[in-house]
Amino acid sequence: MSDTVSRRAALRLLAGAATVAAAATGDFTASARPRTDAPGSRRTEALLGRLTLDEKIGLLHGSEDPHGLGQAGYLPGVPRLGIPPLRLADGPAGVRVTAHATALPAPVMLAATFDPALAREYGEVIGREGRALGQDVLLSPMVNLIRTPYAGRNFETFSEDPLLSADLVAEEIHGIQSQGLIATVKHFALNNQEKDRLTLDARIAEQPLRELELRGFEAAVAAGVGAVMGAYNKVNGAFACENKPILTDVLRTDWGFEGWVMTDWFATHGLAALAAGLDMEMPAGVHFADTLKAAVLDGSVPEALVDRAVRRILSVMERFGLLDGSAPARPARDARRGARTALTVARAGATLLHNRHATLPLAGADARHIAVIGPTAVIPFVSGGGSAHVVPDRARRPLDALRDRAGDGARVCHTLGEDLYGKPLPGTSPGADFEGQHVDPGATWTYDGTLTVTEDDEWTFCIHYSGDRPKVVLDGTELFPPAPGLGELFGGGLVGTAPDGLAVRRATLTLAAGAHRLVITAKGREAGQLFRLRRVTGATRAADVAAAVRAARAASSVVLFAYEDATEGADRTHLALPGHQNELIEAVAAVNSRTTVVLNTSSCTTMPWLGRVGAVLQMYYPGQEGADATAAVLFGECDPGGRLTQTFPVSEDRHPMAGDPRRYPGVDGTEEYSEGLRPGYRWYDAEGVSPLFPFGHGLSYTTFAYRDLSVRPDGDGLAVAFTVRNTGHRAGVTVAQVYLGPSPDLGLDQVRRALAGYRRLELEPGHDRRVTVRVGARSLSSWDPERHAWVLGTGRREVSVGVSAGETLLVG
Repeated sequence: MSDTVSRRAALRLLAGAATVAAAATGDFTASARPRTDAPGSRRTEALLGRLTLDEKIGLLHGSEDPHGLGQAGYLPGVPRLGIPPLRLADGPAGVRVTAHATALPAPVMLAATFDPALAREYGEVIGREGRALGQDVLLSPMVNLIRTPYAGRNFETFSEDPLLSADLVAEEIHGIQSQGLIATVKHFALNNQEKDRLTLDARIAEQPLRELELRGFEAAVAAGVGAVMGAYNKVNGAFACENKPILTDVLRTDWGFEGWVMTDWFATHGLAALAAGLDMEMPAGVHFADTLKAAVLDGSVPEALVDRAVRRILSVMERFGLLDGSAPARPARDARRGARTALTVARAGATLLHNRHATLPLAGADARHIAVIGPTAVIPFVSGGGSAHVVPDRARRPLDALRDRAGDGARVCHTLGEDLYGKPLPGTSPGADFEGQHVDPGATWTYDGTLTVTEDDEWTFCIHYSGDRPKVVLDGTELFPPAPGLGELFGGGLVGTAPDGLAVRRATLTLAAGAHRLVITAKGREAGQLFRLRRVTGATRAADVAAAVRAARAASSVVLFAYEDATEGADRTHLALPGHQNELIEAVAAVNSRTTVVLNTSSCTTMPWLGRVGAVLQMYYPGQEGADATAAVLFGECDPGGRLTQTFPVSEDRHPMAGDPRRYPGVDGTEEYSEGLRPGYRWYDAEGVSPLFPFGHGLSYTTFAYRDLSVRPDGDGLAVAFTVRNTGHRAGVTVAQVYLGPSPDLGLDQVRRALAGYRRLELEPGHDRRVTVRVGARSLSSWDPERHAWVLGTGRREVSVGVSAGETLLVG
């Protein structure tokens, strides 16, 4: 089942080396691109000539929207010249405004489909809805690589692999902008973690910078993206938003980007950013307003730099028909289409990681008596926290979807297992309704009483509130002080909000038996507020687990929903499931081996219980249609079509960032990308470390056979052909993955193998298909830091085809 590339084919490859090398480098030279400071169109130049200095500067910074729609940013136009304002909305998984929008699955779940065409459809939904909801610019997509498993925004991006990320971001941008919405690729560059993101200096060598992190951004520029958002962090010593080597030398000169560059919110550090290549300060004019005007007037900043930035913004607006009224009329929302796409992506991205003894799909007696366990079975986990939050049209409970699939007469019961929001507070002095205390507008409510604890125990206090967070002091210690840094701005998508919409904060401490003084102060401010104070203790937790074990023991099968809640502004502190979920899974699996764990997590997680459960289904943050998608996969209505776009480590100490704080989270404000070309699966290959699940992994409900590999030159690349057959008894999905070995003729650092192409296939039972995957010149090339150019890797190279980075089926 293998086919070696023939000597004649190898000679043909060498003979074509000069042509391929030209193709690999010629597209990226400055001479092949228009000058980025060249004059704009007649319309743009005419407008620029009529703008006053104040009006020009007004186009270079955000301000407050007089008719805000809940979007992230606003750029005032110039009404007297017909330049309209711009509204800028967050939108990695749907448009984030106060109105309802389609809540799509998280981008990491989109990436799990390995389907660029679906990425375009995903973008089309967001693009149409953005315009329908009054927006002009989308602050998405994010294409930073998944470098560390701890990064808090891994769910907002695509993959640890640069090729897959580049393919998907390009197609999503095509989809977004096909609807008339301006896309913004972010965060340029190396914003691969949330911890210390405002100050961290990311240090990286030129070759890995070009081959890895920048590849997705380059693809976005080639796709015609209208805007780029600079990152908070430094890149090799200079803040990204005032970093000339990346903002001008790479982005403008090498790639020919003609759109505008904006800051991330409050990421401007001074006027030097304008000369370095920054065009727009968001969300307000701390530097690019009065300070900039004064600098222009005193001659320290040339007005030509202001003109250059304004020209870039106006040119994009003109391209999208915003200056001459040629932009299409804003469409109506198509909520049904959005829901269909959300369901399609969630089903296609559902990734079956483990399936022992055919636990899934649920069938026969196993489908007739099911114990459903976990809080996210009854509280839909739609999206992550921070700027990814969307107000969905609807979101069903997974429990209800499972009951519908199980049908009449089936027994589908639910137990909590893990309590997210707490139980009523016992043993307090009279004078308060801690299950629903109202505070009138303008009033201040106080309580000074006693909390009586019956035994020594760990307590987690949960405060639910609608206004200013009440001050709660226990035995002289404030339980919920203001969170440091950006913690107050970004709450989690699940645990940070109660089912009725109240904000939630938690504090855990050990309490001794006896009386404790409890003092609470709550202010009503202008609107008044409602708050609750609850608790979770070791005793209540034990009771919840005992109830779950009883239900599991009585049932034929178990579906246990587990969660991990990620958000912008904070990294994860560990890779284990939060709380006591591991203990819950262990206890349930001990009494029912046909336990399926459904993971609603942002990224990889460790699984010490893996050998004791029947199945593990990774559903990430599945969007508003996640319940129906989950049920469809569990009951076998569709094949689990997703594959991992990131490697899952066995433990906290066996992944690329483990044991080296210089790599993550950084030391003394500096982080070293010392893994070089070997993030993710490339590191596991180089170090000989076995992961829990490799990149590209995902199981099907059927089986496939691969055969007849052939490799031949194809223009400036390779054509890799093979045949795939569905050898099982049901329709299913496989994702064929082509990996490329190093070139013997390059004296540059190379990895043992890298993803060079892929193809998602859906086949009926007994059917086969001849597949050709094209490997492009870029995948055959390496970046030479001495020549500052791409060079083709020639000679005899290994080409392999497999179904993950850890399972090779054909080798040539």
